[in-house]
Amino acid sequence: MSDQHTQHALGRPTGAFVGASWVALGLGASVYFVGLYNAQMTLAEKGFYLAVFLLGLFAAISVQKAVRDRAEDVPVTGAYLGVAWGMLLAALTLMAVGLWNAGLLLSEKGFYGIGFAMSLFAVVAVQKNVRDLAAYRTVHPEPVATERSSFASPQG
Repeated sequence: MSDQHTQHALGRPTGAFVGASWVALGLGASVYFVGLYNAQMTLAEKGFYLAVFLLGLFAAISVQKAVRDRAEDVPVTGAYLGVAWGMLLAALTLMAVGLWNAGLLLSEKGFYGIGFAMSLFAVVAVQKNVRDLAAYRTVHPEPVATERSSFASPQG
């Protein structure tokens, strides 16, 4: 394993970055879903925006994973990477075209666009953190407690 791979595998994201990533994902998705729930659109339109949102999140995670796998010399087929990028571009295009043609106020369109973009960015950061923490824990396993805590042990 090269030095670059060793350093990459040993890096542990800070708690602040992990927390900020999860908060950004929760905030972006919450804003998007609250807006979708309260929107004056048909159920079919709401379903379209929900499906595009979920496709975008899944595709963003797939792209991040495939790119990282390749960087770490894990085999990834060109077909998989191409499909992942294609689905991410499809989700972005569907969202852009859907919002462009929607009968919504410009502020509402921006609301959905920002919630979508924020969630895509955040889900990539969350996926990176999950993977970095897993790699760190593989190299640095947490010690297993062999004693009971003083709260759990009987006083005798």
